[in-house]
Parts: sequence; structure tokens; C-alpha cells
Amino acid sequence: MNSRWQANKIGLINFWYYDEQEFPFVKGRMLLRGSNGSGKSVTMQSVVPLLLDGNMSPERLDPFGSRDRKMSSYLLEENDGREERTGYLYLEFKRKDSETYLTIGMGIRARKGKPLDKWYFSLTDGRRIGKDFFLYKETGEKITLSKKELENRIGDGGRVIDRQADYMEYVNRQIFGFDTPEEYKEMIDLLIQLRTPKLSKDFKPSVINDILSDSLQPLSDEDLRPMSEAIENMDAMNMNLKSRREAHQAAEKINTVLKKYNQKMLYDKAVRLEQARSKLEEAQAAETEHKKRKNLCC
Repeated sequence: MNSRWQANKIGLINFWYYDEQEFPFVKGRMLLRGSNGSGKSVTMQSVVPLLLDGNMSPERLDPFGSRDRKMSSYLLEENDGREERTGYLYLEFKRKDSETYLTIGMGIRARKGKPLDKWYFSLTDGRRIGKDFFLYKETGEKITLSKKELENRIGDGGRVIDRQADYMEYVNRQIFGFDTPEEYKEMIDLLIQLRTPKLSKDFKPSVINDILSDSLQPLSDEDLRPMSEAIENMDAMNMNLKSRREAHQAAEKINTVLKKYNQKMLYDKAVRLEQARSKLEEAQAAETEHKKRKNLCC
């Protein structure tokens, strides 16, 4: 059985202030340190949850939940002089106990005055970006691949996906394995809540409880049936036990009274027996005396 996937590295190419940058994970974990404004939030929001579901909504990009940040601003800034720019983001996974790799990512093309173009991709044949696969071509300078050039370069070793919903379903199926897209979306929403700035300062235990409760997987009627039957059986057993305890207590009371009654009856019979024995002894003594007198007379 294959081991679990672990995040191995993230990469940004021709995106924001990055020309080409990779950030490695260590055993699936990463710590980014830096002063305010150094770009920690921008870097991570560009990967989590963006590369997990492909949703570029502004409120998903901003940890504070505002709609001020737009993806286009990370490609074409005001007064930078460029008319268009194509960038790539990717996230590489590695099997925990083997040298098996899987990469997911997205390409984004921004043009002034036009909507963003975006596409998603995966590498499933073990090729690794920056090692034996590159998202740009060398023509004296690094020029990022267009969508068509990416398709040709990937070939049969992966996929290029157009729709965000299809990409989200693909990532879930390949890496996470939730039963339904809704369950996978609930996990993404939980990640968004947990990345909220100053979580420990503003969140009360009740708020954290609500977040964790909302993150729980909903149970179907089929899942709940054994539990409900077990609860019903427990209730029936409890009622039966209660009834038996009440019956036992009533029997104990009857037994106590009956025991006293039997003791009284036994006492009365013993008294009568002693009285009868005394009378018998008196009668036997009288009979003996009578026989003696009779013998003397005769």
C-alpha cells in the first residue's frame, strides 16, 4: 500500500515580486519567518488554499477576508509598464516512504483591461519542476510557457485542466480522497478559518468549538442507524434494569415482612408445642401415679 502524500515544496514563477522561487517543506511542514510586510501572507495565500481548490476569489486570497486583494494585482501592478504577464504557482507532493512525486499547479495570464486567463495542471509521471521539467523556455531570458506550450511539454505525463471545479475534484481524488466535493470543500473552509491572523488573540474557546464542530463530517442516515439502534437498545436495557431494581426492592420488602410473619408464626407454634408437652408430661405423671395407687389397693 502506498504511503501518504506529504507537501514537499511550493514554487512561484514570475509572480508578484518573485522571478523564480521555491520554498521546501520538511516532513510536510514549513515555517515562514519575517517582519510585517515581508510577504509571508502573500506567499502562503498563493498556495493554501489557492492550489488546493483553484478558487481565486479575493476574499479567499486575503487572510482578513476582505475583497481588496485581487490576483491580477500580483501579476500586473500599477504603473509597472507591462501590458501582460504570465506566472505559475505549483505545489509538489511526495510519498512519505518513497521517491514518488506528484505536482499540482496553475498558470495565470494577466492583460491590462482584460479578464484573467487561468489554467490548471498536474505532473504525474515523476518529473519535478526545477529538476527535469521547467515552466519557462530559455531564449536569452526566461519566458514562461503559454497554456498550449505547457500542454505540449506535459504530454502524457500529466494533465491540463480548464475548469476550477474539475481541478478541485481532481486534487481531492488524487491526494486527499474525500468521498464528496462537499466534504473536501469543508476541509478547505476549515483551513481558511485556521489561517485567520491573530487566531489566539481574538478567538474564544466557544468560537474554536464552533469552527471544529462545523468542520465535522456530516453523517448519513446509514451512518446514524447503528448508533441510533445502539442508543435505543441502551434505553431499553436501562428501563429494564430500572424495572428489575424496583421489582427487587419490592420483593425485598415483602421478604422482610414475610420473614417477620414466619418468625411470629414459628414462635407461636413453639409456645403451643411447649404447652402441649407440659400437659403431656402432667398427664403421664398423673397416669403413673394412678397406676401405683391401683396396684397398692389390689
